[in-house]
Amino acid sequence: KLVRAPRPAALPQLGAHCTPFDQALEMGLRSDPSEGPLKTFVKGFLTGFIEAIICYPTEFIKTQLQLQSKSNPEYTGILDCAKKTVKANGAMGLYRGAAPLIIGSSGKQAARWTGYTAVANQLKDSKGDLSMVSRMIAGACGGVSEAVFAVTPIETLKTRVTDDMRRGTGNYKGSLDACVKILKSEGPGGLYRGVAPTIAKQATNQAVRFPTQFFVLKTLVGDDKEQQKSPIYNGIAGAAAGAVSVILTMPQDTVKTRMQGEEAKKLYKGTMDCAMQIMKNEGPAFFYAGTWPRMIRVSLDVGITFCVFPLLSRYI
Repeated sequence: KLVRAPRPAALPQLGAHCTPFDQALEMGLRSDPSEGPLKTFVKGFLTGFIEAIICYPTEFIKTQLQLQSKSNPEYTGILDCAKKTVKANGAMGLYRGAAPLIIGSSGKQAARWTGYTAVANQLKDSKGDLSMVSRMIAGACGGVSEAVFAVTPIETLKTRVTDDMRRGTGNYKGSLDACVKILKSEGPGGLYRGVAPTIAKQATNQAVRFPTQFFVLKTLVGDDKEQQKSPIYNGIAGAAAGAVSVILTMPQDTVKTRMQGEEAKKLYKGTMDCAMQIMKNEGPAFFYAGTWPRMIRVSLDVGITFCVFPLLSRYI
């Protein structure tokens, strides 16, 4: 007779104070205890790919607005930048430098979630719950992980290619060409220019988003466990958290973008010198250049992530 294999042990119930990320983990990355790393990778890759395809034009415009000179700006705002880019380079001009960001989104998601869960598991109390402070610490560690392993090299390539197109210097044919040339002329360190402000930005991002997502979700659905698993409500909560994190991290993002520009090596001695020069030459308000396109992109980014993960878990 055939003997039925024993049923795998069920995942423990989530604590009353779990975050949307915890719920997404149960619904997505850990929906099946026997699920291997391949399914995790596929879901992470697809989520990052979908999010990047939708959001990249706003990231492109944000970068252009941050790179332009305040004294002699090329664009008057978001719409002006979009119109001039499309007129000069066609609609696909808004996707210049997109390849590393689109491909790298899967790596960013994987690094963030791995860093978060590894630390969160160490900080849980005897009941398996996480305090608000523990969530913030775990989130910050996830941000550091994604900054080091994915975000810095990816955004360096994106910024260098975007800046090259803006300046009309024609140094790079595309992202791959830029990667090869940077590695050849500057070594691996060339891809990690601006790593300090990137770490500061990503760590703050995730430390802010975790508790904010939890608060917004609780406000929307209370303690209704079924509603807390809704992709729509998770997406709305994620979008709100993304908007809050943008306001708190724009200065770091502006410094990071300047440090990754084509002329950064000639213009700035380091991260602090870059920040001081921006403050002196362009004023404190410039630290918030490109806030609106970045807020749109990040809100979409986080919202889509929390919406897509539960949906993919139903089919993968």
